[in-house]
Amino acid sequence: MTISWDQLRKRQQDITQQLLQADLDTAKRLELQKELSRLDPVVDKYNEIDKLEKQLAEAKTQAESTQDPEMSELFELEIQELSDKIAQNQTELDELMFPPSEHDDRSVYLEIRAGTGGQEASLFCADLLKMYTNYALNKGWQVSLESESPTEVGGYREVVLHIKGRGVYGHLKYESGVHRVQRVPTTETSGRIHTSTATVAVLPEAKPVDVTINPSDLRIDVFRASGSGGQHVNTTDSAVRITHVPTGVVVSCQDERSQHKNKAKALKQLQSRILMAQIQKEQQEMSQKRKEQVGTGQRAEKVRTYNYPQNRVTDHQINLTLKKLDRVMDGELDDIIEPLRDREREMRKTQSFMGFLGS
Repeated sequence: MTISWDQLRKRQQDITQQLLQADLDTAKRLELQKELSRLDPVVDKYNEIDKLEKQLAEAKTQAESTQDPEMSELFELEIQELSDKIAQNQTELDELMFPPSEHDDRSVYLEIRAGTGGQEASLFCADLLKMYTNYALNKGWQVSLESESPTEVGGYREVVLHIKGRGVYGHLKYESGVHRVQRVPTTETSGRIHTSTATVAVLPEAKPVDVTINPSDLRIDVFRASGSGGQHVNTTDSAVRITHVPTGVVVSCQDERSQHKNKAKALKQLQSRILMAQIQKEQQEMSQKRKEQVGTGQRAEKVRTYNYPQNRVTDHQINLTLKKLDRVMDGELDDIIEPLRDREREMRKTQSFMGFLGS
């Protein structure tokens, strides 16, 4: 993609001149100010790269012309330093030109549900819970258990985590979909490998301004909680289930002893589910133009296969295979997540630059 930076500089100057006009109407002024606020940092960053590239060219010329070994070594160090600066600034320029989703900085609700495979699927849910918890803690994020539906064998039919921190959704949104495990269950006497699945949904935490919920659209049920939580958990109707009637979205929470606290938590989850539905709709529309498939959260998408006998994990979104499943299950996910993030950056760059200016 070729960018006419001279044209962009001229556009920057034209807008600046127009904003100096006293008779410019308010609506037009706001429109131009918005465009200029996006254009200024982009042009400034390009100018910085242009300056560094000229310095790099000069350093290379001097390195080629010198006969002094010590000076040659100094020039090589300068060349490396300038090259690193250019690469860093180019990454920053790409982020300015093709910014990530506004939701990428959000905290998330991460839901894991057992799929096909019976008890083995529930045990796989517990393994995924550990994997994501360790990954989040390694990143310095806060993790809390929002709700759980444990099984008798130590697994989960369903478990919901609240992961708080900056950039959580931007890292974990690629996890939405079907995760498949291949291994010999502990109950299997013949040593036969079984295949089980779990589904993961990653929901960006909604802000009050994102989703407006009419209280009359909600059906709220209370019931007696079950599972872990202490001696009082089963003695009162503290668990809450909320149904958003227009969309049919249902959430429940029984983590707290207080019905009021469970209701508040459930409402936050409900807002995030509705927000995710809005994001999916937008992404489906965008995919017609960009073929964007990352982070859609569609449950039918096969995301990853975890093969225990071969200590192998394969991410099907980018056809990446690693022979270190044991480390991945301990929470070392960056070797998978970072290539996914890189792919999304490249896909954003395929958008037209004029679309950037006009958006």
